[in-house]
Amino acid sequence: MSSAAVEQARDGEPDRPEPESLLESANRLSGKLSERLPGHRVEISGGTITVAPSPDGAHANALTSLMVPFLAAGLHSEESKVLQAVGVWLPGGPSDYAIPDLAVVDADFDKGEARNNCYDPGAFRLVLEVTSGNYQNDLRNKVVAYAAAKIPVYVILDRRHGRVHVLTEPFASGYDNHQVYAPGHKVTLPGSIGAEVTLDVAALVAAGRPRPKPEPSPEPAAEPGTERSPEPSES
Repeated sequence: MSSAAVEQARDGEPDRPEPESLLESANRLSGKLSERLPGHRVEISGGTITVAPSPDGAHANALTSLMVPFLAAGLHSEESKVLQAVGVWLPGGPSDYAIPDLAVVDADFDKGEARNNCYDPGAFRLVLEVTSGNYQNDLRNKVVAYAAAKIPVYVILDRRHGRVHVLTEPFASGYDNHQVYAPGHKVTLPGSIGAEVTLDVAALVAAGRPRPKPEPSPEPAAEPGTERSPEPSES
């Protein structure tokens, strides 16, 4: 077959769709989840799509309790902002991004071009996560991801173990300074975030603890003489 015939055969072939990018797959999945399972959060870490479960009421309560000291310190101002669920690009891959529960960012964090509603990690002073069922992702994978992005302070409210983690001094694969605080401690965060913020560990752990389910009420005992005789069986 001549080269002209080969070219003609190729021209006659139907166009094949371009393969979907990882980011497009994540956005498509996010759209489906928003319809079927609202509250689930899709992220990409290390070139892998991850899905965070929908947070419960105690998670939301803890997150609001965490916001209070940041707002009281004046960090939501003309110089910085305190934001929930704002996306940050990560250097682990061309499509890697995360959506931390809470962040303290420069006030002009959105001055550059935003892609996929995510922003340059250089504008982030602090990121904070409140753990859910996928707590290991916050305690392991995101430690590496946020450190690689050179985010100066990473705070984790570990609801499963009742502790607060404060990580500072990022390097290529983690944070050089990792402090863990139990209830009874009060933690003052680094002033590099823009103001002095102190967290009460006991109050935060309590805020993130689900309310215990009430015990079912026992059925009242039958009064004497009110017992019913068994129905006679049919022969």
